[in-house]
Amino acid sequence: MNSQNRGITGLVLAGGQGRRMGSVDKGLVALNGKPLVRHVVERFEPQVDEILINANRNIEQYETLGWPVIRDRIEGFAGPLAGLHAGLSHARHALIATVPCDSPFIAPDLVARLVHALEAHSADLAVARTSDQPHPVFALVRRSVLPHLERFLNDGGRKIDAWYASLATVEVAFDDEADAFRNINTAAELEEASGGD
Repeated sequence: MNSQNRGITGLVLAGGQGRRMGSVDKGLVALNGKPLVRHVVERFEPQVDEILINANRNIEQYETLGWPVIRDRIEGFAGPLAGLHAGLSHARHALIATVPCDSPFIAPDLVARLVHALEAHSADLAVARTSDQPHPVFALVRRSVLPHLERFLNDGGRKIDAWYASLATVEVAFDDEADAFRNINTAAELEEASGGD
């Protein structure tokens, strides 16, 4: 654990429905003999001080991995913001880094670079970007925004981009590590990734 990153909760977002993959639970899909979520955490855990997994089904299977599993508090698979809301509510630390469960190639310096940008810009939230494409579920957010997020969700807001636009947000370029943001959405992408881990 890099000392400059002290005090960070790592939140793995595994609460979606996996619609593009036949509604399977993507975090539990095997890549090279291991669930995708385990690949993710093995790269993520050295960068943070605690791991939380946000999941809304197959809870017992996620719990066997050995990290705390938290469910959305908002009903109805309300998207990544509901997962973030749950994570902010449970986190022990002032900063929360988020990654999706279906991106097994996370950059080893992801969190360090997000922290640097967040602090340099005194921002509420830092989000990864490659070229002109932001990756909103690869982010670092201050726990202090929880009341703001609760209001947004209670007012019916669900779109992550709309919520980010209401905060002091900094985008962090990762053009040098674009492959780190590859995610597995289809069986074909899983097959392709199995040769590249």
